[in-house]
Amino acid sequence: MLATVVRCEPPTSARPGDKAVITADGRLRGWIGGSCSEPIVRREALRALSEGVPQLVRIVPAPEVKQTRKRGELMVATTCPSGGALDIFIEPQLSKPLLLVFGDSPAARTLVQMGSLAGFRTCSVHPGARPEDFAAADMVLGSLELAGANPGPDTWAVVATMGHYDEDALEAALAHPTVEVGLVASTRRSAAVREALRGRGLDEATLARIRTPAGRVRGVSQEEIALVFDRNKGAIYALYGRALRDTPDLQGKLVLEFTIAPSGEVTDCHIVSSELKNAELESKIVARVKLFRFEAKDVAAITTTKPIEFVPTT
Repeated sequence: MLATVVRCEPPTSARPGDKAVITADGRLRGWIGGSCSEPIVRREALRALSEGVPQLVRIVPAPEVKQTRKRGELMVATTCPSGGALDIFIEPQLSKPLLLVFGDSPAARTLVQMGSLAGFRTCSVHPGARPEDFAAADMVLGSLELAGANPGPDTWAVVATMGHYDEDALEAALAHPTVEVGLVASTRRSAAVREALRGRGLDEATLARIRTPAGRVRGVSQEEIALVFDRNKGAIYALYGRALRDTPDLQGKLVLEFTIAPSGEVTDCHIVSSELKNAELESKIVARVKLFRFEAKDVAAITTTKPIEFVPTT
């Protein structure tokens, strides 16, 4: 922690700008006044460290020892006979948390960049890697031996090896019991990896530490949905064109709700709202959308909506 004298009223031995460093064991190096201020600053520095927030300590002359505390500020009476007043700002110097990213996949490289922006110290881990291979990382480890990164309670590890050495990377990360461990993988892949690690002798408590957020992410993006509808818009608008011959003023917005199964099939589709007021056309559009095919993915089924605007062309 860093303590800085920001204001003083004589008589005091400290001056504005005087500083001291207080370590986690309570030792003080520097100068922020004599024996009247040092014990208070040591105590409040350790408090600031545990809470992780800065603290302003105001030491004021008073006939009796009193103190008042509010968020971020302590006012305390000095016992020094010389009197005087000091305002000392204590700022915790907390180390950045560590993010270990395993792999050289695009996802791994993106995670390193995002981690840096989020305030992490980043470490890329990939067998044979050199510092120049991962310029965005603060540290690069060319093996799965993590001692060089000194992982601890403030460490997160993400395995984004995409099937190349998932089990080895996870075993290396799980060897450090205080590290939070995540795996970028589908539900099916993560289950296979867990089974492989179980075969290596890892117990269930250790395996339970593996988080697989990728297995719970929606597998079909809005961009993919838009592409499939774009590929099929000819068939959709052909249905509208035929209905338009019988009803020349037919136009409006139609909103569909449909479900995409992991196989890529549309298992359900119905009308949420429609300005067309044409039951026959609406029924044909629903039937056509049920024939759409999306890419099969190992994810849960999703339900989403899609608005379609129908306007006659001139």
